[in-house]
Amino acid sequence: MGMEKHYRDEELSEYLYPPEILQKLDFTKSPATFKPKISAASPGEDWMVVRPLQRSDYDKGFLQLLSQLTSTGNISKKQFDERFTQMKMSGGYYVTVIEDKRLAKIIGAATLTVEQKFIHNCSLRGRLEDVVVNDTYRGKQLGKLIVVTVSLLAHELGCYKMSLDCKDKLIKFYESLGYKLEAGNSNAMNMRFEEPS
Repeated sequence: MGMEKHYRDEELSEYLYPPEILQKLDFTKSPATFKPKISAASPGEDWMVVRPLQRSDYDKGFLQLLSQLTSTGNISKKQFDERFTQMKMSGGYYVTVIEDKRLAKIIGAATLTVEQKFIHNCSLRGRLEDVVVNDTYRGKQLGKLIVVTVSLLAHELGCYKMSLDCKDKLIKFYESLGYKLEAGNSNAMNMRFEEPS
């Protein structure tokens, strides 16, 4: 019985990618200024942890947090599990979260997706997506923390470039973290397809 329970806990706490990599990130490599200084390894409060998404985060409000950003739809535990497994198996998905361990609640998240390229000697390109921080935790530098974490992660993984799309009002924020508008290339264009009914 004891062994089975342990296995179930292990399965529940399965990480999307190895958490050790986040401990190695060197925050001095980022132009971002943190006051007080914080990092993925020491996020500033002992009740806070920065880590990869876990399978068990379905029950820790991960989707509720994402729904502050955009429509998530009504996702069942089974759908979440299947998508988690697909992301883990295909690789290139680095969904990273901040958890308030006192409440077992996800309070911040950002996704790094890594594209494999032929250009630049078969290099990798990172994309920053789905950045969200719970409003009630304002003033703890968490937006900055989660973005810098995944940006440094992209560098650590060997990406030659990291891209993002953002609203105009967020340009200054991202510039303070080292992102630049590229002259003649600052148009985010999309093609949207009908929602499947």
